Amino acid sequence: MNTLPNIAWIGLGKMGLPMAHRLADAGYKLTVHNRSMDKCAELTNKGASVAASAGAAATGNEIVISMVADDAALEAVALGEGGAIANAAKGALFIDMSTVSPAISVRVAAAAEAAGVQYLRSPVNGSVIQAAAGGLVILSSGPEDAFQTAKPLFEIMGGKIFYIGADEQARYLKLSINIMIGITASMMGEALAFGEAGGLDWAEMVDIIASSAAGSPVINYKTDTLKDRDFRPAFTARQMAKDFDLALNSAADANVPLPVTALVRQQWNAMIGTGRGEADFFAYVELLEDLAGIKRE
Repeated sequence: MNTLPNIAWIGLGKMGLPMAHRLADAGYKLTVHNRSMDKCAELTNKGASVAASAGAAATGNEIVISMVADDAALEAVALGEGGAIANAAKGALFIDMSTVSPAISVRVAAAAEAAGVQYLRSPVNGSVIQAAAGGLVILSSGPEDAFQTAKPLFEIMGGKIFYIGADEQARYLKLSINIMIGITASMMGEALAFGEAGGLDWAEMVDIIASSAAGSPVINYKTDTLKDRDFRPAFTARQMAKDFDLALNSAADANVPLPVTALVRQQWNAMIGTGRGEADFFAYVELLEDLAGIKRE
C-alpha cells in the first residue's frame, strides 16, 4: 500500500517540470497546476491529476510545493482566497522553492501562520540538467520539524541539502550566491575580452583561467559554454537582472551597501538593451567584445 503523502505541485517551468518528474518517478501522487495547462500533459502520463487553480491543487493534499518565476507569481499562487494557503488543510506543509525576495516571503509566512499551515522557504541552486538528475543544491529555512518532513522529498530532487534557520535565511543565501555567480560572469567576460585583445588563443585562455587560482566551480561549469561560444541559456541575463534587483531592494531595506552588485546590475541592462537579454548571462563577454571593437572571424 502506498503510504507516501499526496503532493500538490504548482509551477511547471524550466526547473519545476523536471523536479516534479523526479517526485512522480519516485512514486508520489501529484496534483499539478501551471498557468500554461499544456505543461501538465507530461505528468498526467505518470498518473498526475490536473487542477485548474493553485487553490484547487492545494485542496486535499498534505504537501504543497511551488516553483514559480518571481514575487508576483508567488503572490498569485500562494495568497488570497484562491491561493494555495487559504485552501490547504490546517497542518499542511507549503514549500516554496522559487527565487523570490525576503519581503514577499515574509508575507507568505504571515499568511501561512494565520491559516495554521507550515511554511518552508527552499530555493535551489543548479541547472535544468541537475534538476533532471536530482543533483540540485537545496537551501531550506523555516520550522525545523517541517524541514524533517520535507527532507525525503528534497533527497529525491537534490544532491546537497542544507537547513539554515527558522526564518528567511534561505532567501538571503540564495540571493547572495546568485550575486557572486553574476559577478563572476562579469569578471570572466572582462578578463576574456582583455586577453583576446592581447592576442591570446581563445580556447587555451579559457582552459588556463579555469585551471588557475581564479578558477571556480561556476567557471569550470561554463568552460565548454565559453570555448564553444554556445550561449543558449541555462540562465538568462534577464533572469540574472531580476535576481540582482531582488538583492539590491532587500539590501536597501536593510541599509546594506552593495556597490559592486549595483554596478554589475547595469551590465545586465546593457545586455538586455542590446538584444542579449534572453542569452545566457555568460554571453556578457560578447558585449565586451563589441565595446572593444574586437572582430571575430
